[in-house]
Amino acid sequence: MTSDTAIRVRGLAKSYGDLDVLRGVDLDVARGSIFALLGSNGAGKTTVVKILSTLLAADAGTASVNGRDVATQAAQVRESISLTGQFAAVDEILTGRENLVLVARLRHLEDPGAIADDLLGRFSLAAAADRRVSAYSGGMRRRLDIASPIWTATRSGLITRFTR
Repeated sequence: MTSDTAIRVRGLAKSYGDLDVLRGVDLDVARGSIFALLGSNGAGKTTVVKILSTLLAADAGTASVNGRDVATQAAQVRESISLTGQFAAVDEILTGRENLVLVARLRHLEDPGAIADDLLGRFSLAAAADRRVSAYSGGMRRRLDIASPIWTATRSGLITRFTR
């Protein structure tokens, strides 16, 4: 894998009993790119994301994220990624700013307030920064949820999954 590759998958396979969910999946994702994994229901998208995020073991093949093998270096993979789920996972009691400051503090980042303000601006949420998330529209909640894992995106891969 070159330093320009964030995710590499070769021959990935996974079965549940007699049901083959993944059969020989190959893909490369360039560092800094946006990659969409598209397919119909049951196509194996969630299975690929679970394997890449070390939540599920593959039956065959190899997968690496940021140069780390997902099977043998799971802890290092988890340290280098963020996973945004299908549904927004933000605290509705807190403000948008408080949510982002909380995540920055949990990651032991310097100057969490400045980081939160930067992300609120980038995601067009600055005007609503001090409102409780419970008053946000669905789209605003989603943007806030997507902003939360951006902390690691500048130095490593970002795996996201969401449907519409």
